[in-house]
Amino acid sequence: MASMIPSSNDFWFLPLGGCGEIGMNLNLYGHAGQWLMVDCGVTFEKQSGGLNRVEMPDPLFISNRTERLAGLIATHAHEDHIGAIAHLWGQFRCPVYTTPFTRQVLLRKLREKGIEAPVYTVLPGEEISIGPFQVRWISITHSTPETCALLISTEAGQVLHTADWKLDAAPVVGPALERSDFTKLAHRGVDAIVCDSTNAPQKGHSLSEAELFEDLLATVRDAPGRVVVACFASNIARLQTMGNVAHVAGRYLGLMGRSLHNMVSCARSAGYLDTYFNPVDVRDLAYLPASDVLVLATGSQGEPRAALHRLAAGDHPDLELSPGDTVIFSAKTIPGNEGDVEGLIRALTDKQIRVVHADHSDRALHASGHPYADELKQMYQWVLPRIAIPVHGERWHMKCNADIAQASGVPFSLLGQNGDLFDVVNGRVERGFAPVGRLWLDERRAQLNKVERPC
Repeated sequence: MASMIPSSNDFWFLPLGGCGEIGMNLNLYGHAGQWLMVDCGVTFEKQSGGLNRVEMPDPLFISNRTERLAGLIATHAHEDHIGAIAHLWGQFRCPVYTTPFTRQVLLRKLREKGIEAPVYTVLPGEEISIGPFQVRWISITHSTPETCALLISTEAGQVLHTADWKLDAAPVVGPALERSDFTKLAHRGVDAIVCDSTNAPQKGHSLSEAELFEDLLATVRDAPGRVVVACFASNIARLQTMGNVAHVAGRYLGLMGRSLHNMVSCARSAGYLDTYFNPVDVRDLAYLPASDVLVLATGSQGEPRAALHRLAAGDHPDLELSPGDTVIFSAKTIPGNEGDVEGLIRALTDKQIRVVHADHSDRALHASGHPYADELKQMYQWVLPRIAIPVHGERWHMKCNADIAQASGVPFSLLGQNGDLFDVVNGRVERGFAPVGRLWLDERRAQLNKVERPC
């Protein structure tokens, strides 16, 4: 492996981001002298002053080998998987492949930066050749539409790259996962699964998105005044659920937050949010009876420039909350954001606004998009891989995933971190194969800088 050029007998997996951490995913597969990139995302690091700084993997290894980069696949539209593409594509200049909804989101980002990259649409279920890699897109359920696992086949072996996923029989937006798509893989002899570890420590099975409707509806009906629901803009299934809630509860639906408007526009362009999702003009909200208003807002993580923060501060130009209004946090607090969220809740409660948070409610107000232990076990038993390669988690998440794989009958697990090379054919890891690090975006100067600290 010392040559750093994979031969036709090699099949390598090389993560430059997202292995040993949650977020900032950048994965490389190597075979027959070429590389295939899967995802290229960002993360957000808290800086002095409380603002989040956009950070992304340092792609130096592959930027120095772009003549060997066959293409880039975006598995789905979350920022930790596509957020760095518009910032780094100029270093790659390779074709990008993704599904229709993710393409809409990605094109908007590229056009904002004046980038005309070739972005090709691939439908779930399709199989195409990218250099020496044969790639099949397999529908898998997650919290944003058209998320796909990838079956990556070469002459040397086959890998199932799960991306983010869960087993959801009623995902609200998009089709349910087809079990046969994965059980059939066992007969093909999958060499390895590169698998999401985010919720591996959680026992049991994650909630289905469809299970949230009744509890969200009951919480809205309990509220005498306006209701503001904070959730992730990219969670299109949650947006549709709240559209259904607004319809049944007889409330006007409003949208607050630039990213929310952008995501809704992309979703509609791809054919989603076409039933019971009819937002009124945000400027009309202040003139409607309080008990008739249901607002979806950005800011569930306490972001200082998001719509919910401005509502709490009383400086939103379109609406002012009043005592007796309700704010529902329909999202889990991401580790590291606890202080910001607690400060936001204090600001709201000081205004005598009732706050209901998914983390502290007996009702089901949020469903994770990542698999719990029983779902991981089921996937391993369906596919029967020779090797499990846990990613998308900190070390302890990945260790839990490896333990589940072993208990599910997977013969081998390979644990590593960013920069390690996973030799799929021979089932071994070469530590520190590639240089890794982080870049941060200085938005004032529109430039990328290296993060001068250990990652």
